[in-house]
Amino acid sequence: MADPEVKIFDYEKVVIGEELGSYEYTLTQQMMDDFRASVEDPDAPFPTLGVKHDATAFAMVYDDPIGTVNAGNEVEFFNPPIVGKKIIVKGRISDKYLRRDKPYIVLEATAVDEDGRMLEKLSTYQLKKPDELGKKWHPEQQ
Repeated sequence: MADPEVKIFDYEKVVIGEELGSYEYTLTQQMMDDFRASVEDPDAPFPTLGVKHDATAFAMVYDDPIGTVNAGNEVEFFNPPIVGKKIIVKGRISDKYLRRDKPYIVLEATAVDEDGRMLEKLSTYQLKKPDELGKKWHPEQQ
């Protein structure tokens, strides 16, 4: 069951520019090591990518029983995070639109460290009608 403070996602009611709030966490050496092992790169500098800042901010506000299809991501990296520093994340819904009569939203998140250094900005484009997945290749599903 969803947290009582979390709203059920309704595409028709969502507002462009809606703030999803913020949260923070401290980057640990274990988080860094686990990320580097998962991407098989001992020098990978941005373990924050694995946290999915935008999706985490969205899930703090919305329960989405319908689900989503990831339609694309854009990520800008500025400064690598430093182990032991607090990371502050802010999320928002930056856009919603219809493409070929299908509903999309765009989630944005920014992450800065406790010293105010910009770490990353990311946008995720989501198709909010996952039952559409595969119909292009399987017209019998229509």
